[in-house]
Amino acid sequence: MIRFLISISFTALFANSLQADEGMFPISELARLNLQSKGMQLTPGELFNSEQVSLVDGICRVNGCTGSFVSSDGLIITNHHCAFDAIQKASTSANDFLQKGFIAKERSMEIPAAGYNVRITEGYSDVSAKVLSAVTDYMTFLERTKAIEKRRKQIEQTAEQENKGLRAEVAEMFAGKTYVLFLYTYLKDVRLVFAPPISIGAFGGEADNWEWPRHTGDFSFMRAYTAPDGSSADYSLNNIPFHPKRPIKVAPQGVNEEDFVFLLGYPGRTVRQKTASYFRFEQDVRLPAIVELYGWQIGEMDRAGASDRSIAIKHASRSKSLANVEKRSRGQLLGMVRTSIVATREQQESELQAFIQADPQRKAKYGSLLKDISLVYDEMTSKGPLEIHLKELKSACRAMSFAFTLYDAAVERTKEDIDREAPYMNRNYDLTIQQLKLDIADWDAATDAQMLQGILTRLSKISNSNEVEALKKPLANLDVAASLLKSTRLGQVAFGEECLKKSPDELATSGDGLLSWMIRLYPTYKQLRDVDKERDGRLGQLYGSLMEAKQAFQPSVFVPDANATLRITYGRVRGYSPADAILKTPISTLQGVIEKTTGVEPYITPQEVIDRYRTKAFGPFVHPKLGQVPVAILYNTDTTGGNSGSPVLNAKGELVGVNFDRTFEATINDFAWNESYSRSIGVDIRYVLWVTGWVYNAKHLLDEMGIR
Repeated sequence: MIRFLISISFTALFANSLQADEGMFPISELARLNLQSKGMQLTPGELFNSEQVSLVDGICRVNGCTGSFVSSDGLIITNHHCAFDAIQKASTSANDFLQKGFIAKERSMEIPAAGYNVRITEGYSDVSAKVLSAVTDYMTFLERTKAIEKRRKQIEQTAEQENKGLRAEVAEMFAGKTYVLFLYTYLKDVRLVFAPPISIGAFGGEADNWEWPRHTGDFSFMRAYTAPDGSSADYSLNNIPFHPKRPIKVAPQGVNEEDFVFLLGYPGRTVRQKTASYFRFEQDVRLPAIVELYGWQIGEMDRAGASDRSIAIKHASRSKSLANVEKRSRGQLLGMVRTSIVATREQQESELQAFIQADPQRKAKYGSLLKDISLVYDEMTSKGPLEIHLKELKSACRAMSFAFTLYDAAVERTKEDIDREAPYMNRNYDLTIQQLKLDIADWDAATDAQMLQGILTRLSKISNSNEVEALKKPLANLDVAASLLKSTRLGQVAFGEECLKKSPDELATSGDGLLSWMIRLYPTYKQLRDVDKERDGRLGQLYGSLMEAKQAFQPSVFVPDANATLRITYGRVRGYSPADAILKTPISTLQGVIEKTTGVEPYITPQEVIDRYRTKAFGPFVHPKLGQVPVAILYNTDTTGGNSGSPVLNAKGELVGVNFDRTFEATINDFAWNESYSRSIGVDIRYVLWVTGWVYNAKHLLDEMGIR
């Protein structure tokens, strides 16, 4: 397949003179960024080239994270927390890879990472006109959203038919305005190769999460495999390692303060183009709810696993994920207050509104835009408590989640493939069912009972919850709900497999009380889904018009929000001052690990690390100025979730670190970026190599990466 690169229509919305370090830029913008003047030693064509092998060929997406191929045999480096689910699923109380780590001494020992896939960007093209041609002026907002969804699916299906073996996805770039079709090599056989113990991979735990200095070795190695003919295939002993077109070269010398660095990766979601009314909703409604709900769930899981390691292992991945979001949300709330983001955005919008009002044509076209957008968020604010808790009911209580997926699948699979919700389309269905079975395997009935009772108790305190008919009896008698959970078979994989073969009517007569309750709730959840789509339709159209107005007002200030597509960001290894009289330097060391070590969670250090520190067995990985093995580095690039695992690359495009976090002040990055406080954190490649080769003697991996 010949890869293609074309100039896409949203480039006209980009700044010609953006701040040097700001922006998660689509790869199409490489030529505009003039990176050579910032310190880059590679040309745009060496980074990405439509005709030849380039650096991007060594970058991949690993589920919701990013990874780098660091050998010609498909070896991938990513974060420990990105591989965490695979480590957890492979662990038992008798063979606990989370606690002791995992090393595959040879390839036959590598463990299948169920539920993982790897994607490599092969090409992209602007399909905005094709997508928007599905919309008419006479559609309702819900019809508009559904028409765009369907057209995007059609484009994806056509692209996959025309490019056999590749995966297609249409991404919205600017809301309601621009859409891009991406083509990916899609690999389904992914295996765990090396993971340090959690005492290294998550050293400092939640206490240090989103903080600096960090002393966390947040890295793991995985490997991608293909069928013998090189095509994508499910796990098989006959599969062979994937051979990337170009692996990323590892630079064991690492970096120094003020060195130029850049990241290529798949940042998740930013919302920098949103209005003050959106930020007010986040600040007053959604974020406080997330902090409370997730904090409570984490506490329940911690209590459940405190005396039973097998239960703790079951909860480990989910608890870690919730904890990450909970602390980020707390940081975002603090950041919104500290930066006065609502007031700042209101002032910007006041200036924009004055500009609109000053011209009769602009006023006629855009005069009510900001008010109309605000009305959507006002509605979300008034209905938010009930909607958020209803959604959490089928998320926090895992059995309710299983029931919803089973019934939703049965309903959706009666439709034509193109009309189904995306998870139940033929191209996605196997992954959906695989994830369902993995989740069922991690189910703990006692914890789920606490989750269900806690959510119902919260719902009972929301005044309009009695509007939901199916909730009235459980809310009036929490023991009814608890009894349903005790008798359900939804925690059995075999029962789930039975249900997947049944029609909606057959499921309704299954005799499982909890499943029957979810079926009664299902119309409420279907209505919530339609309400979300109707709002998306309204906001998509409104934000598209707002972008036009803002472009007329300030034509050169827009970068599309991150959306899990390939982006580049660049900056310097640099410290910062988070508060008066406090200066934080940008490189932490092994000495800091030892100084923090208490022998009590979360500051436990493996004896192997302590022994090598005491004997100064540092190998060639000592920082020349600090006299220690560097552990983590700090840099002022623009990152967000999804950049976890992104390669930190030097000016030559060589791997010097693996991105894993931001500072607490930079949790606000999703909303706004500022060089003074936005800092990202990566594990230094020297610590990766030292831990892998010197501490755990996996020198075969260093050999494979070309480190002699």
